[in-house]
Amino acid sequence: MKRALPLRVAVMALLLLVGSCGFEQSQTVLKLAHTLDQQHSVHRAMEFMDQRLRELSGDSMRIDIYPGGQLGSERELIELLQIGSLAMTKVSASPMEGFVPELKIFNLPYVFRDSDHFWKVLQSDIGRELLVAGERARLRGLGYFDAGSRSFYANDKPIHTPADLNGLKIRVQNSQTAIKMVNTLGGAATPVSWGELYTALQQGVVNGAENNPPSFYLSKHYEVSKYYTLDEHTYVPDMLLISSEIWKKLNPEQQAWLQLAVDEAVAYQRTLWQESTRESLAAVEAAGVQVIYPDKQPFIDAVQPLHASYEGTEVGALLAQIAEIQ
Repeated sequence: MKRALPLRVAVMALLLLVGSCGFEQSQTVLKLAHTLDQQHSVHRAMEFMDQRLRELSGDSMRIDIYPGGQLGSERELIELLQIGSLAMTKVSASPMEGFVPELKIFNLPYVFRDSDHFWKVLQSDIGRELLVAGERARLRGLGYFDAGSRSFYANDKPIHTPADLNGLKIRVQNSQTAIKMVNTLGGAATPVSWGELYTALQQGVVNGAENNPPSFYLSKHYEVSKYYTLDEHTYVPDMLLISSEIWKKLNPEQQAWLQLAVDEAVAYQRTLWQESTRESLAAVEAAGVQVIYPDKQPFIDAVQPLHASYEGTEVGALLAQIAEIQ
């Protein structure tokens, strides 16, 4: 039995019915919506992607971008893609594990040795296969945007070791794997939507959260959370998705132009991300946040039971394959 769409998603689908892959005077228009701020490096990379697509296609294709959650939450945007009412979106790989179970690999802590190892995996056959694994859910991945590494931050208590997480309610994304990770480390994982997190931190609904430096800074969470611990427990990429229905409507030449524009935007965003990370850490320190560089080994040791729990599974096999990549 087909599940009915939520009312908000159904309304947005009607509004977008004029064409997520529409034609205006022989120009193919792809509608792309996301939830990020326009200052974010991913949004800036999307603007670059639109510019490159126009150039590559001789102005016969373009991307219309709707930032800041104008068209809904990440979950709602994914559902619009699935029915072909929206062409493209950006989503964190964390909630995508609900559509593609293999993607929970990104929510497991300390899978990647460092950023170089992480990108080698994304650019390998493993990374390419994970991108298109969502086809069965009518979601085709076009590329990965850099979202750096995720680390803990807390309101009133510095986190130097896993023991310091005891008794702290830590906000996580809606990911069962992320919940298991925080609970394994000793915290109390508490799913809270991104839009509600500032207030949740301010009112003590949660005592802390975990995210990358630019998100910590741009969200202004540093105004409430004065301790940021760079334990770098996970590397969770952002994924650029296109509706499989829309992708199939593009001819092979259009698909090639779009993929090339995406590939160039991915490379451009990685440069922007590195700059943004440096600037964000400097800005939060200037605002009075204590940035902590802990010994990571106790954190790595603490999550080994979580890794072991996946032995004999598809995710366990992925863990082994990733460890072999040098």
